[in-house]
Parts: sequence; structure tokens; C-alpha cells
Amino acid sequence: MSRTSSPSSGMDGNNESMHLPDALTNSSSIRSISSNHSRASGRSSVREVGSGAGDSKPMRHGSKGAESDGFTMSQREISDDNARLIYINDPVRTYEKFDIAGNSVRTSKYSVISFLPRNLFEQFHRVAYVYFLVIAILNQLPQLAVFGRGVSILPLAFVLFVTAVKDAYEDYRRHRSDRIENNRLADVWVDGQFQKKRWKEIRVGEIVKVSADETMPCDMVVLSTSDSTGVAYVQTINLDGESNLKTRYAKQETQMKILEKGGFSGLIKSEKPNRNIYGFLAYMEVDGKRASLGPSNILLRGCELKNTSWALGVSVYAGKDTKVMLNNSGAQSKRSRLETRMNREIILLSLFLVALCTIVSTCAGIWLVRHLDDLDDIVFYRKKDYSENEIENYNYYGWGLEIFFTFLMSVIVFQIMIPIALYISMELVRLGQAYFMIQDSNMYDETSNSRFQCRALNINEDLGQIKYVFSDKTGTLTENKMEFQCASIGGVDYRGRTSPDGDEVRGYSVAVEGQTFRPKMRVKVNPELLTVLRNGSHTDEGRHVHNFFLALAACNTIVPLSTETSDPSTKLVEYQGESPDEQALAYAAAAYGYMLIERTSGHIILNVQGEPQKYNVLGMHEFDSDRKRMSVILGCPDNSVKVFVKGADTSMLAVIDKSMNSNIIRSTEGHLHEYSSMGLRTLVLGMRLLSASEFEQWQNSYETASTALIGRGALLRKVANNVENKLIVLGASAIEDKLQEGVPEAIESLRIAGIKVWVLTGDKQETAISIGYSSKLLTNQMTQIVINNNSKESCRKSLDDALTICKQRKTDSQGPGASPLGLIIDGTSLVYILDSELEEQLFQLASRCDVVLCCRVAPLQKAGIVALIKNRANDMTVAIGDGANDVSMIQMADVGIGISGREGRQAVMASDFAMGQFRFLVPLLLVHGHWNYQRMSYMILYNFYRNAVFVFVLFWYALFTSFTLTTAITDWSSMLYSIIYTALPTIIVGILDKDLSRRTLLKHPQLYGAGQRDETYNTTLFWFTMMDTLWQSIAAFFPPLLTYWATTIDTSSIGDIWTLAVVILVNVHLAMDVIRWSWITHAVIWGSILATFICVMVIDAVPSLPGYWAFFHIADTSLFWVLLLGITVAAMVPRFIVKVFTMYYRPSDIQIAREAEKFGTLRDTRPSDIEMSPIFANPQ
Repeated sequence: MSRTSSPSSGMDGNNESMHLPDALTNSSSIRSISSNHSRASGRSSVREVGSGAGDSKPMRHGSKGAESDGFTMSQREISDDNARLIYINDPVRTYEKFDIAGNSVRTSKYSVISFLPRNLFEQFHRVAYVYFLVIAILNQLPQLAVFGRGVSILPLAFVLFVTAVKDAYEDYRRHRSDRIENNRLADVWVDGQFQKKRWKEIRVGEIVKVSADETMPCDMVVLSTSDSTGVAYVQTINLDGESNLKTRYAKQETQMKILEKGGFSGLIKSEKPNRNIYGFLAYMEVDGKRASLGPSNILLRGCELKNTSWALGVSVYAGKDTKVMLNNSGAQSKRSRLETRMNREIILLSLFLVALCTIVSTCAGIWLVRHLDDLDDIVFYRKKDYSENEIENYNYYGWGLEIFFTFLMSVIVFQIMIPIALYISMELVRLGQAYFMIQDSNMYDETSNSRFQCRALNINEDLGQIKYVFSDKTGTLTENKMEFQCASIGGVDYRGRTSPDGDEVRGYSVAVEGQTFRPKMRVKVNPELLTVLRNGSHTDEGRHVHNFFLALAACNTIVPLSTETSDPSTKLVEYQGESPDEQALAYAAAAYGYMLIERTSGHIILNVQGEPQKYNVLGMHEFDSDRKRMSVILGCPDNSVKVFVKGADTSMLAVIDKSMNSNIIRSTEGHLHEYSSMGLRTLVLGMRLLSASEFEQWQNSYETASTALIGRGALLRKVANNVENKLIVLGASAIEDKLQEGVPEAIESLRIAGIKVWVLTGDKQETAISIGYSSKLLTNQMTQIVINNNSKESCRKSLDDALTICKQRKTDSQGPGASPLGLIIDGTSLVYILDSELEEQLFQLASRCDVVLCCRVAPLQKAGIVALIKNRANDMTVAIGDGANDVSMIQMADVGIGISGREGRQAVMASDFAMGQFRFLVPLLLVHGHWNYQRMSYMILYNFYRNAVFVFVLFWYALFTSFTLTTAITDWSSMLYSIIYTALPTIIVGILDKDLSRRTLLKHPQLYGAGQRDETYNTTLFWFTMMDTLWQSIAAFFPPLLTYWATTIDTSSIGDIWTLAVVILVNVHLAMDVIRWSWITHAVIWGSILATFICVMVIDAVPSLPGYWAFFHIADTSLFWVLLLGITVAAMVPRFIVKVFTMYYRPSDIQIAREAEKFGTLRDTRPSDIEMSPIFANPQ
């Protein structure tokens, strides 16, 4: 029952003040569906039930409570160094002694003053930006000035400006949200009355009143509630994403005092603020009495008060100290694998840039040495200034420094070899890709009304290279809609004919004060069981069945709520529980005539076969991960006291008294195995009668444990273990968690795509295997290797034997006919394997298996399994889950995906992407992942090519100008090249281009292997691109140079030809690779060429700029236009030949599928008809 209760809902059990008689007879909780009028008028519709030994004793809640959820806060006392003193209703005194934050919150990053320096500091964390800043600074030095000083800063300034505007807009939205939040109003106790105060003005120590459906303005300890027993219900969806109601309690000392006097003084000593939302350690002193406080006594900021008229609390943490703010870390920042590999090529380009600069500076040094005697009058290195009557010397630093300056000038001229525009282009492309993923109707979940969420924009392309998928089971592969199926009661398997929506279910209802109440959810019922119930509890079978359903109805934290229907006389009873399991069991009990109709902190009212009965809740030990069970102590109709316990079979069978009813125990164990094999979730229920002395002993032990300030959690667990033993087994329940729609088909598609799917679940092995078969994860042809061991040595032997089997099968069964392997391993075995020398053996075994199924695993073990593959294999991993227990796994994987399910939104909040159904993983990876990877890969290589062509043209020109680094291309054209001339086409193509249609990618999952094999981005492609770049630069530079060598055309005119030729080349190059044309693609590609012509004409039309009217001089001749055409053809011919050769003689899977699409043969082509590259299941 690992999902029965979340840690946040625990009660620490220190409710000494809840005296049963008064609390039970006077309760008027608004959550009750009983008539308050009937109680007030004395017309009781409920038969009073005695509490036996508990008549005058308070109700107890324990075990789970304060700190038994795995945190160690309760193991120590609050030291003075780790303490904060809060004087209740005296904030002035509180703030005098401690430096405490106000309640104003700030989620924004910048202020008006800090924006510019901080934003620039963050942006310059990118080394490339520092590189371009250094280049711009060097260009400001007179000795190194190559371009205009203002022009040289333009590219970097443009990139910084665009990023700053984006950051400023995002931060403005955060500022606006903060302003709205801080100016909300709350009722605060001031000068003997409640007054409205802005949230930001609330101080620690002040008493705050919160009404129904209002949000908590700060973290506050509950002092009093509208319920006389001090119970309040809250919804924590804004904190941890869970929509189920949680119970919180006021101490009796403050509950009654607040109601009597309206205010008081006291002291709270609490731990300092921390981010543990499930833990709180403090104690309160009121009127000389000390009461311990735990998580069940605190209301956290962001929670909403539900089903309670009002609650009063004292503020203990405010503003940035609240737990929700301390946990507000925002989305994670990740870098994609493609971007990481891109840095390798940027280093190569940097080395290439150094090589070019070294060549130019070395040649310049040689030239200087050869012409040392002529430097006085040579044009480019003239040492004498003849402009004045008196001849003066120019600054000349000697040939050594001149070589050094030439090297630096070369770096400035060739700077765009490192593409600064690539970074902002990648951000814009990812933003566009995220938009189309979010808008994809095929990933819209109608049941939860949720769209796909892209929470991390930096790793879109990683979705196209996934090799391993690690998935949770419950709520991820299954719907997490629990449905009661059958039960084993008293050793009898009631699995026979059921009557879905039969008369027994439809006709069952409860009449209260003229209102008819019936359960909101209908459950399949067993007619045989109904017959046994109708015959009464006079037989052993009847008593077993009665106690079984009494345990289902009472042993939970369910809150019954009534909802209206179209019929005014009929209302539906909706059960709000902390897990779908609890809700399913409560609805099952109601269907069989044990209907929970009211719950307060001191009692519950059940309608048992048409007769309302009140049961005193004398104590409760909620579920925790150590005990794996929960228990409730009830005062029953015969004045006896019974403890009812339910929990996981492993924990329950250990506390069953096996000396009694051994036949029933054996039968129940057999039924449990059968239910698990059917894929059902099982629970075992037991009970025992407590004598007056046993109850008093438990009560005293609990009193001591609950008031302890050191080790409270451990003591409460010990008390629970003492009472939860020697139980009589009542039976076992079986709940079905159905597979989500499309899960088997999705897993099959992923497997065909070469993606290994591993399932990591906390369920029993039999349950997990059954789900594995129904989801097509496991097949009948698969050879299963099962590892269930209880020692390190046995694990070592099992791993050795399994590896031997794998090697033998590989030798005996070569080829595609070999049966696949499936590994099934449990959490106990992983305890001995993970973080030990056996990890490597497990990796070797798991990597040889097609499927891995891990059962009974803890959350940290899930993360360990992901880390095992992530750290040892060079493959991309995805983890997908829906619950808080999946967060560590999601954060460990390269890509984390959260399911917007029924277990809250913790997984979504920790994820990189979020969606509503597991089946959406197929279009996400196989379609969007493939597109994103293909587009981004091409865009990176294209940016390298685009800038390198331009640099090579500048390099060739330097060789013909005595290595002086004067440029024929204008400064403005050099700066605008990466910003205006060629930037937009690559961004649009990176967002819109599709190498294959969605239909093809889904029909042939093998095509996904292109990303796994790095087909569109690798070192070979990089060097081929550089070779093509070298040829195109030669084709663009030398024809104009040779054509106009002996003419009067000046360098500015030839520079315009080179500029236009390069822009035409890179755009035609892009056009040759575009697969899906649209009007936008046409507009940006051909529009960029047109824009370049216009810019060149405008620049040359400005008299103050060099090369005035140069374009108009040279464009007036037909030779100019012939040259542009010839350059384009000559430069593209080799590329065209290689593309044709590759297409016809060495086509890839992508090209084959594209041809099938083009000629309309795809619809008639079965997957096996298209020859695909083999997908190797095992890492090489």
C-alpha cells in the first residue's frame, strides 16, 4: 500500500485535547453529510456507540505524524543555534531578538538598478561572448583598428540586446506576479480585532484568520478552527501539486483559549526555516504548559483551506523563509548533448582560425624582412608622412611587433569564423520548436484537459537520440484509476460472477433528513458476498465479512463530501482520500453496505446495511514507508475496542498470528499470488481485540511518545508496532489499475525504434510481470532471467550465472532468430548490487537484455538504476513518471518527463517536459524528437559553413594585398553578414523544415535510429562540410579577381561582387537542402538575397562611406551578372554531384523513406518492404 498516504498528510498525534464525549456529541463540521439540524434538535439519527475504555480518553493520532516519513528531525532536540523564538501576538518582541524576513516575496531576478550589470554578467558566462568582446576591444586600439570602431561592436551588441530584452520581459512578468501576490489581503489580529492587511505587511508572531477557500498568506501554526475538535482540511495543490485533502490540527490548549478570549500570549520555539515541506519541529508554551508541534500542526503558505469555515494561526515563517519559497528553485538548466559536441567543433574552428592568422602574420613577417629597405615609401607600410611640409615618421614598431599586431588584426578580421549568431539562432529555433510541440493536438490529453508542456528549452534535440526509457508503472503505464475487483475473506475467494451496475449497486442509498445519498462511483459487486452480508454476522463467515468491510470503511483517512445532482432530493457522496487506493476501497465498502457518511477527528459515522452507527476513533497510526501499513483503533457497538490494520502483504503477514487459523492464512497467501499474477494491486487486512489493560498501556505509551522532543518519530513507530501484532487475518483486497490507452502499441513502437524500455515499480513481482505481459513489454518468446536474492554473495552468483547464459545464447543463437532476453530483478537484490563492485556485472547483464523489469524498488533505487546506464553507456536516457517517488529518477536522467496524473504534480514540477499520457511519448520522440534533432544538427553545420565561406574569401584577399588585412568588403557588410544577410533563413528552416512526414515516422519507427547513430551530425560530416566550404570560397573569390585583374574596376566594386556572391551561395546551398517548402521559406531565402542587394546599394549610396557608388559602376555591365551566375553554378556542382551519387548508390533510411513519400508508394508499403539499417539492440 505504498501509495496509501503521502508524507504531507501525516498527523503527529499530539491531540491530547480532543476529549471524546464533548467532541462527538457537539461536532458540527461542515464536511458532514449528516443533518446538523437533527443533532441540534436532539433527534438523533445515529445510534450511539460506546467507546469502552476510551470514553473519557482523548483521540490519538500517531506513528506517521511528525517525522516518521524518513526525515531525521525528530531524532534531535532543537538547539539554541538552530532555534527561532516566536512570541505569539507580539511581533515587535519577536523581531527585536531575531533577524526575520518580512512577508513580501520576490521571485524576480532583477531590479531596475541591477538589471544591466547582472544580466550582462550572466550572458558573459558564455565563453564565445567573452571572445567577441575581446575582439571588439582590440579593434578600438589604433594599432589594430581594421573595422570602424562602432561597427565592430554591432554583432555582439545585437545579440546581447536581444537576449536582454527577452530576459527583461520574463522578469517583468515575474514582477507583476509578485506585486499581485504581495498586495492580497488577509485578516490579522490587531488591537483586539481582526483588520485587513496586505500580505506583504504580515509579520512573524501575528495571528492570522483564514476563511474557507482562502489561501494561506504565510506558514503558520494552527491555533483554532471552526471545528470544535480543532481539525482543518487543506488542499496543497499549490505546494506539492496534490489535489487530495490533508488534515491539520490545532492543539487543545489554543483551540479553547482562542474561542474564549480571542487572543493570548505564548511562546513557540521552532527550528530555523528549511525547505522540508514534510517536516516541522517545534514546541509551544502556553500558560506554563508545553506542547510539541509537528507537520500536522502547521499550515503552509500557498495551501487552501477547504471544508472548514475558518482557521486561526500564528505566523512562524514569512516571505522568503516560507517553505514554498525555499523550494522555489525554478526549472533546471541543462545543455543538450548536441550543443556539448558542438563545442568540440568550435574548438577545431578556433584552431583553424589560429592557423589562418598564423599564416597571414608569418607571411607578413617574411614580406617585411624582404622589403625592409623600401618601407619608407611603400604604400601599405610607408614610414614617412609626406602630408605636411615637414616630413615626419609614422609610428613603426619594428618587424617583431608588426607581426604580432598583424596576428591580432587577423583575429579581428576573421572573427566570424566562430559564429556568434549561432547561439541566439539556436535559442530562437528551440523556442519555435517548443511552440509547435505545445500546439500539437496529438499530444493533447482530453481527460485531464492538459497540453504538452515544454519546461526546458535547451534540450529539444536530445529527444531525437534517446536509447533508454525508464518508466514508472502506476499512473504512468496505468491510469491510476483504482477499481475494486475481488477479495479473499476468511480464506474464501470471492472472485465469481459479478454484477456491474446491478440493482444492488444502483439501489443502494442512505436516507438522511429526506435527502438520499449514494456513492458517486459504482463498483462491481459479487452476489454471493451480498447474500452473506444480508444473512448477518451470526456465522463465522458472516463475522469475517462484516469485519473485513468494516476495516475497508474505517481504516483510512477518507473525507466524505456531498455533491449536488440534477435531482434536488438526491446527492452523491464523493470520497476525498490521499490516494486512489483508499478511495477505491471506501467505494467498495459503500457498495456492499458499509457507507462512510461522516468523519470528524473523534468519530466516524458508518451506515451499515441501512443502520447508521457511530464509531469512536480512539487512535490512528497512519501509513509510513517503514511499517508499510496503517491502523485505526475503534470503539465498537458492543463497547469493545478493536484495532484494524491494513497494509502491504509483506509487512502484514509478518504481524499475523500464524498460530491461529493457519488454513485461512495459507488460502489467503494463495489468493494473493493469484491476484498478483492477474496484475491486481493487493492489500492484506487484519484486526485484533484490545483488552482494557492493553488499550490503557497503548494510551500511556502513546502519551509519552507523542510529547517527546527527541526521537518522537521513532517512538511513535515503536508504539504502532507494539499494537499492530498478533493480528487475526481478515482477508485481502484486489484492486485493478488499468493500462492507459495505447500503452502496448507505444511500447511496441519504441522497441521497433531501437529504444529499450525499462519499468521501475514498487509493486510486487507478480503484479509487475502481469502488467509487463499486458503492455507487450514481456512476450511469450522472451527468455526471462529472474534475480531475487537476500545476500551479496547470492546476487554475485546469480549475476555470474546470468552472464554465462547470455554469452552461451550469443554463441548458440546467432542472427535475428534469437529470442529476446528479459531481466526481472527486485529491490532487495538491488540493495546489495548498487553502489558496490557488482554494479558493473549488472550493467553488462542489463545491456544485453531487451527488457528490464525492476520490482519493489525504492525511489532512490530508481535513480540508481538510471545512473547505472547514464554513467556507463554513451546513450541518452529518458525517465518518465507521475508521482513524488519518481522525482529522483526524473532528475537523474538526461531528459525527465512528468505525467500530469492523479498523484499530484511533483513529477511535472521536476521534469523537463510534461504530458498527459504515456502514449504521447511516441510522437514526442519519434516525430518531434526526430525533427528537432535533424533540424538542429543541420543548422549547426550550416552556420559553421556559412561563416567559414566568408572568412576564406577574406583570407584569400589578404594573400593578394601583401598581408596587410585591408578588406575589399565594407565594414558594414562584414558586420551585417551574420545578422541580416544570412541569419533569418537558417532560423526559419530550423523551425519549419521536415525531412519526413509525421505519418511516415510513426509508420516506420526504425527511422528514429538516424538520431541514435548520429547520422546528421558527426565529425565526418563536419570535415566534408569544411572541404565543401573551401571549394565554394575558391569559386566565389578567384573568378572576379581574375576577370577584373587588369581593369580599372576598384576593390570596392569587386568587394560588392564577393559579398553578393557569398550571400547567394549560402542561400542557394540552403535551398538545395530544404525538404518541405512553404511560402515563409521562399520568402526568407530569396528575400535575404534581395535584402542583401538593397543593403549593398544603400551602403554604396552614402558619400561618407568608402566605396561610394561602387555597386552602381560594376552592376551596370552584363559581365557582373554573368559572374554571379557562373560562381553559383561552379560552386554548387560538386555538392550536387555528391548528393546525386549518395542518393542513388548509398541512400540512407531517411532518403529511402523520402523517395517513397515523393512517389506515393508509402501508403502501399509495409514496414518490411523498406530496407532499413539494422538496429543493434546491445551497445557495442
